[in-house]
Amino acid sequence: MRNIKLTIAYDGTRYNGWQRQNNTDHTIQGKLEQLLQRMTGEEIEIHGSGRTDGGVHAHGQVANFHTNTGMTREEILSYMNEYLPQDIVVLDVKDASSRFHSRLNVKRKTYCYHIWNSPIPDVFTRKYSCQVPEPLDIRAMEQGASYLLGTHDFQSFCARKKMKKSTVRMIESIQIEKQGAEILLTYKGNGFLYNMVRILTGTLIEIGKGERKPEEIPMILEAKNREAAGPTAPASGLFLEQVDY
Repeated sequence: MRNIKLTIAYDGTRYNGWQRQNNTDHTIQGKLEQLLQRMTGEEIEIHGSGRTDGGVHAHGQVANFHTNTGMTREEILSYMNEYLPQDIVVLDVKDASSRFHSRLNVKRKTYCYHIWNSPIPDVFTRKYSCQVPEPLDIRAMEQGASYLLGTHDFQSFCARKKMKKSTVRMIESIQIEKQGAEILLTYKGNGFLYNMVRILTGTLIEIGKGERKPEEIPMILEAKNREAAGPTAPASGLFLEQVDY
C-alpha cells in the first residue's frame, strides 16, 4: 500500500477548520477525503500536520493518506486540482515511506500572522488580515516577543481549558516585520497549542498599543491561566506557512 504525501494551500475563509466534523461538510479534511474516495474507490482517511481553526489559511499544509491506487503522482495532482473547490489547491504529491506521518513526524512549523495597521481598511486584504487602526510600537512588540522564545509552559496562551497532554512548547523565533501598512508576525516552533498563535498575537498587539508592558510576558507565562493573556486575534490573519520534517 502506498503512503501519499500532499502539500496543500487553502483559503480557509468559508471553512470550519481542517478537521472533519459530523455536523458540517465545510471542512478541509472533509472535502479532501470525499474527493480521494471518489478518485480511488477506497475508504480514505487523510492525516494533516495540524488542525487549523475555522477561517485560518494555509500556504503549506502537509497531509498524508494510504491507498492502493495505481495512479501516478502527476495524475493524482491533476485529478485533485481539477475537482477540488477553487479555494483548495494541491501544490505537490509525493510517495512517502510507509512510516511517514504528517503530524507525528513534524519537527518545526512556521505560522505568519498578517496585521493591517491603518485606520483606513484595505478592501483587498480584509479576508486575510486583522485591521488594527491604532499605531503599533514594533520595538515594544519585539521586546515582548523576546520573552516568549525558548521552551516554556504556554498554558496561558491556550484556549482549551483542559489539556490531557503537556502544554510545554518551544518557540524558535518570532520575527516582526513592517511592510508599509502591513505588519507580519512570523512564528517558528516545534508545535503550537489550540489558538496559541492567535493569543500570542493578541497579546503582542496589546503591547504594541501600550496597553501592556513587554515585561508582563514572564508573569503571564507563570500564571498558567488563559485569562492572564490578551485576546484571541481573528482567524482571518493567520496562515500556516510551512511544515518541516
